[in-house]
Amino acid sequence: MAESVVASVGEMAAASQVERHEVIAQVLKEAQPYIEALRGRTLVIKLGGSTREHQRAALEDIVWLRGLGARPVLVHGGGPEINEWLERLGIPRCFERGLRVTNAETLEVVRMVLVGKVNGELVRLVNQLGGHAVGLSGVDGPLLRARPLAPDLGSVGSVIGVDPGLVEALGAAGFIPVIAPLGLGEDGAVLNINADDAAADLARGLGAAKLLYLSDVPGILNASGVLLSVLTDAQVRGLLADGTIHGGMIPKAEAALRALEATGRVHIVDGREPHVLIRELLTHEGAGTMIERAG
Repeated sequence: MAESVVASVGEMAAASQVERHEVIAQVLKEAQPYIEALRGRTLVIKLGGSTREHQRAALEDIVWLRGLGARPVLVHGGGPEINEWLERLGIPRCFERGLRVTNAETLEVVRMVLVGKVNGELVRLVNQLGGHAVGLSGVDGPLLRARPLAPDLGSVGSVIGVDPGLVEALGAAGFIPVIAPLGLGEDGAVLNINADDAAADLARGLGAAKLLYLSDVPGILNASGVLLSVLTDAQVRGLLADGTIHGGMIPKAEAALRALEATGRVHIVDGREPHVLIRELLTHEGAGTMIERAG
């Protein structure tokens, strides 16, 4: 009897192992064409500050994508950390039209946090996970040239030019560029750039195959709260016009439309979901919203 039970358990274990192997084979078969399509292609990935506690899985995905032959470029924000340091230092926070009003005192904190803290920590984590990261800001190179957006916003800039040479050279050498959203003004001043906009302009300047926003929502939702998996640029304009896209999704959607002028596709996914980049890029079902040009 005991021998019979042992034999049955062994058979079940063997069957379970065969099933696992079949699942692995199916996953690899599904992922293979997507992997081949991304090989040698540039992916600009914007990591939102609100997804920072989930960043390790996202960074693992980025390292894996680099290992599979893609050329990921990471752009990060830093809003929560900037707010924390402004509060510590007793500096008031002010926003206009969703953008941080950046006077000289605030700009010093923004530079300190983005370059000295957030960028350095992300570079450290990528390297710890087996990647080869290099930290930059848009001032290096200079990568991002900018001009003041509006007088009432202070040192807030909009990108007027992208020099892709430095990022392309790093990507060709096997590195993962990690970029803080600062730009160099025409007068040599440093300007604070919204990270969503910086990622979109960088994707355009690099001719990226894809731009991916890791957000704290599943993607673009319809009026009933249902995820819209695939949209055209024309459909996104319609959803903006009728108010279906609202709140914090508006700047992402507008940046996505601008990026699509020179970028293959834009994806908006939930950065809180473990390994969401792999699921979005390497599976049939995807994970968030993919936006592509009509026609």
